[in-house]
Amino acid sequence: MHLAVLTLLLFIRDVSGVDRTPLRPRVEKANVLFFVTNECPISNSFAHEMARICADYKSKDIGCSLVYVDPQLTDEAASKHAAEYGHGEYPKIVDRRHDLVKATGVTITPESAVVNRSGKVVYRGRIDDSIAALGQPRRPVQHADLRDALDAIVDGKPVPNPITKALGCYIADFAALGLTSPATR
Repeated sequence: MHLAVLTLLLFIRDVSGVDRTPLRPRVEKANVLFFVTNECPISNSFAHEMARICADYKSKDIGCSLVYVDPQLTDEAASKHAAEYGHGEYPKIVDRRHDLVKATGVTITPESAVVNRSGKVVYRGRIDDSIAALGQPRRPVQHADLRDALDAIVDGKPVPNPITKALGCYIADFAALGLTSPATR
């Protein structure tokens, strides 16, 4: 079977025990996957903006999922972290085998990937440019790249900049480190 077909068929269980298909939005126009880790301060600093984006676009048929990239993180720890940082009621997933990381091509946390109904990644990159460089915040934000992409999708237009450079913490290759065993639940 072709890799693209396998990707679309991917079911992954969220921290609440619900099977999800984040690469195949069923009702929404698109699904935003926010890739994070609980140990990245840059990722944590974007938590409220992620929640605002999900709240702002929910009524516009855009879904959201929070994807933790550390395969050793327990579901309980992910749930606790999400609550502590103000994430909303959208699904939280621990991508233990990096299936979602591989399918979307993300390499940094925080990084977002937007998947349309066809299962195509139509945007991948930063949430906005509030970080000019590591350790250098930018205020005010000049480019709200993810919001621009979502506005284009809502309006039925092509995403103007489908790839932007995310700044943050690199996603480790846990398989190379021998750390792929699932966390205890």
